[in-house]
Amino acid sequence: MQTNPLQQAITYLLTKMADDALILGHRNSEWTGLGPIMEEDIAFSSMAQDKIGHALGLYSILHETYHAPDPDQYAFLREEKDYLCCHLVELPIGEYDFSLMRHFLFDHADALRYEFMEKSSLEALRPLSKKLKGEIKYHTLHANAWLTQLCSAGDESYARMQSALDYCFPLALGMFERREEMEDRLMDEKIYPGEEQLKEAWLERIYPILVKSSLNLPDPVNTSPINGGRHGYHTQHLQPLLNEMSAVFRLDPTAKW
Repeated sequence: MQTNPLQQAITYLLTKMADDALILGHRNSEWTGLGPIMEEDIAFSSMAQDKIGHALGLYSILHETYHAPDPDQYAFLREEKDYLCCHLVELPIGEYDFSLMRHFLFDHADALRYEFMEKSSLEALRPLSKKLKGEIKYHTLHANAWLTQLCSAGDESYARMQSALDYCFPLALGMFERREEMEDRLMDEKIYPGEEQLKEAWLERIYPILVKSSLNLPDPVNTSPINGGRHGYHTQHLQPLLNEMSAVFRLDPTAKW
């Protein structure tokens, strides 16, 4: 599958993006039937479906252009160490304040990734990026609206959202974990501008929204990111999720549905 260093770097980039989307999609789907109101059951279910669709689009590029296994096999039959998702997406849904803050922080970063990718020199990725950027726009609007609403809903609600931000922020910085040997190749070929540029753009984007909600952003310089996922090191929560989401497929991977 990986025949040269540049293809290895491209495979790494698309895999980490797809794995983030796949795992967060499955996590968000767990809110179906549990949301605080029926509208949120529908919203989180819809966003979960979108995320899994985003993963399928990326896995399909890997299969059709870079000789990866077909998307179902690549999604469901790898070992835990071969997944490249960040720790933020792996954690159980917890309380609604955590899931909403994770949604807010992740989707703004995701939106920026696809904005950057729309200008990528990687031709296979540009049409998908344009399409997904439009979908994720509605995810970020949803996150912004609920963040603002909950932060103005009283002292307890505000305090819970601030606590969720404090907890999620180091995990969110792990989205931008670097593997320099891969990233340098991607930057040299103008495929991707690099995680540091993405992180700075993300901070600029989320800061005014957090200020509007009177939330205090932890200091990015003095906050240690929770890394590991991009190198295949994961939380205790990933393997049980992989077992659950691949159980039916693993019964007969050759089955035609």
